[in-house]
Amino acid sequence: MKHIKTRNGFSIITAIFLIVLMSTVAIFVTNLSGKIVKSTTLQYQHEQAELYAKSYTEFAVMAVMGHDRSSDCLKTINGTIGSYAIRTHIAYIGPASVIGNCAANRQLSTDVTTSSTPLTVIIDSYVDYKDLDDNNHTYTVHRRTVQKI
Repeated sequence: MKHIKTRNGFSIITAIFLIVLMSTVAIFVTNLSGKIVKSTTLQYQHEQAELYAKSYTEFAVMAVMGHDRSSDCLKTINGTIGSYAIRTHIAYIGPASVIGNCAANRQLSTDVTTSSTPLTVIIDSYVDYKDLDDNNHTYTVHRRTVQKI
């Protein structure tokens, strides 16, 4: 009687199982890594937009202080930096002697002014930017500031 040697398939099945398991873990890690990169990019864009809004608000304050309001008031300041579009709208609070030549839709109440602070401005800064991965989605950061001049 001849003895036929049979091979045990346990080791090959174990090897295939481990390869499938490792490739599944690699897919999950790659997927998670992509999501983290997208989240970091969006956070960076948002922080950059907030810094632009703050900068344009401060620029608007300096522009209002240096602008001659005897003929016309400064209403808007717009700009584009890279893929960021910045819009700044300025409204005035003060007596007619100080803001009389401003457009009517830019003048607000005069009841809150005093002789020591005759002019106050409200500055609304809007920064629009697009998601780098999805150009169809636009984000807007808004910053409102009330500043005595």
